[in-house]
Amino acid sequence: MCSMKLIPINRRSTERWKADVRESVLFYNNWFLKFAPATFVQARNSAIEKVESAFSKTDSFNKLTAEMLRESPESLAILRMSTTPPLARDRLAGLADVSKGVVKALEEGKTPRNYEATKRIIDIINQLLDRDIMPWLANGTSPKQAERTVASAIIGDRVCGALADPIIRNEQERRQFRSIDDFLVGRGYRLVQAKDVVGCTSMTPGTFAHHFNIPAKMGRGKTVNIPVDVAIMRRDAVPGDLPLLIECKSAGDFTNTNKRRKEEAVKAEQLKKTFGGDVEFVLFLCGYCGYFDSAYLGYEAAKGIDWIWEHRIADLEKAGV
Repeated sequence: MCSMKLIPINRRSTERWKADVRESVLFYNNWFLKFAPATFVQARNSAIEKVESAFSKTDSFNKLTAEMLRESPESLAILRMSTTPPLARDRLAGLADVSKGVVKALEEGKTPRNYEATKRIIDIINQLLDRDIMPWLANGTSPKQAERTVASAIIGDRVCGALADPIIRNEQERRQFRSIDDFLVGRGYRLVQAKDVVGCTSMTPGTFAHHFNIPAKMGRGKTVNIPVDVAIMRRDAVPGDLPLLIECKSAGDFTNTNKRRKEEAVKAEQLKKTFGGDVEFVLFLCGYCGYFDSAYLGYEAAKGIDWIWEHRIADLEKAGV
């Protein structure tokens, strides 16, 4: 049914995953600073400054101690967002076997009398620090400036709740569609309306559509429409070929990515059951906060799902586009 089998794009290039996560964060950084309203930028810059202050007090998190936390109790909010996954107050309290009141008091700048409580909290933080975004911790060395910049931005984004605002999320989605559109139109492709396409194999070669529904089998003769963000019918497609299917992804928290990756795996499996193992379902990723991390990428790769980073959109060429 497919004239070409999709060659691996990024899912087998494990040596490049961490660098791509960092590049994606920097890509988002640059976009955010150009797009976001001044109030959002101020809130984000304030969060990043707090991260930098915490780095300075702790030798870039190489020396996290109960004494440090007692001297700067308000830094706990930063430390919670420095773990993988980031810890909610209640979760941290449970893991450290302290009351929620102790965690709350620390973040309000109050030092508890119970030294052991702060020690248990720091022990949990140290165990769960996100070493993917702070690779220098593995050797106890000082970070390179680029590493520190990326880590500060990621942790700052996690701290800054304003980034969850729907205005930002919606504009991110529009930007991703524009990136794909510009790339395809620049190579001679033509945008068509999904409603005007009858059947996923009947798209005209050299066309693409947004918000495309693919009918998939669900068992017992039932079918369900699976929505994909972009469907691309290659210029060299032959009758009966399926389009390349692309799902645009950005993430605002680990819970979201963990939930979505399972949904993506189910969607890919349904498509394979309907159209065979060569169905081409690819993710288009732009990650801030570091949520598209190695664990996420490894899960997708294990499910046979590949991806293209927005900061390296030319990888679409590897898919024959």
